[in-house]
Amino acid sequence: MDSYIIIGIIVLLAVIATGTMVKRSGRKGCCGSGSGYKPRKKKLKNVIATKIFAVDGMHCEKCANRVTEVVNDIIGVAGVVDLKKGIVTVSYEQQVADEQIKARIERVGYTVTEIR
Repeated sequence: MDSYIIIGIIVLLAVIATGTMVKRSGRKGCCGSGSGYKPRKKKLKNVIATKIFAVDGMHCEKCANRVTEVVNDIIGVAGVVDLKKGIVTVSYEQQVADEQIKARIERVGYTVTEIR
């Protein structure tokens, strides 16, 4: 009788573990970015300069969306993320310090490794 109880508990744990794995397999990316959210695009009237920021820590579309949003929230700049290359191309409509952009990106958890 005791062996049936133990077997029943093992089967129950296996069913729970399988259900958890199936739920997690539906997620996309490391951050669970299956929501379909797209950040708003920002167009500048008069681009005076463009720089590339190399960013470490972006792993999925949700990460890219977060970085795009924080860059686009800065007045006078617009950012476009290339997730595969790990870069953000920033267009400037007015003078904005690179350190301000770097600080915003790093404040949300990513690391700027290079500015070109």
